[in-house]
Amino acid sequence: MQTISGKLHIPASTKDLERAVPERVSEQGQLKGPLRAFSALRHRNFRLFWCGQLISLIGTWMQTTGLAWLVLQLTHSAWLLGIVGALQFLPVLFLALFGGVLADRLPKRRVLLFTQSSAMLQAIILWTLVATGTVQIWHVFVLAFMLGLTNSVDMPTRQAFVMDMVGKVDLPNAVALNSSLFNMARIVGPGIAGII
Repeated sequence: MQTISGKLHIPASTKDLERAVPERVSEQGQLKGPLRAFSALRHRNFRLFWCGQLISLIGTWMQTTGLAWLVLQLTHSAWLLGIVGALQFLPVLFLALFGGVLADRLPKRRVLLFTQSSAMLQAIILWTLVATGTVQIWHVFVLAFMLGLTNSVDMPTRQAFVMDMVGKVDLPNAVALNSSLFNMARIVGPGIAGII
């Protein structure tokens, strides 16, 4: 625990927090009261994962918004905008079950490194095509479909990976925090994309 001016104690970790506020920790090690809303964040790996996913999901929603805007700029067609949306989200609908099987059979950390790197590479390719003025609608279709394929493996793997990081006790809280994160990114990402 760190001390500032000998009066204010700032917990350096969640263990310090538990020692500083013992009445807020149950006999099973669960946080009680208002702190319980963030109990899964006491796990270091989950905190790192959660912060990383915040950045990644905001970027993904920015890219989704950017793809839609790009289609309208290139074609002025609502029909083609719908096609891009379908190419991006239908793979998740139909292939996420298979993505879940992969998540159970392969090392989750490696799968996530692959899917996150793949999504980043797709964003870089799209940015390069737009920046050089060579982007065509078929590029957008291919990249939207590839992002959908990536997400069909990434989403179930992320959800399964949470259990490995927090265990059964904090799993409901971790799921709630992840859901909040996803929905927050869905609001913030398009907002940032609109400003840019």
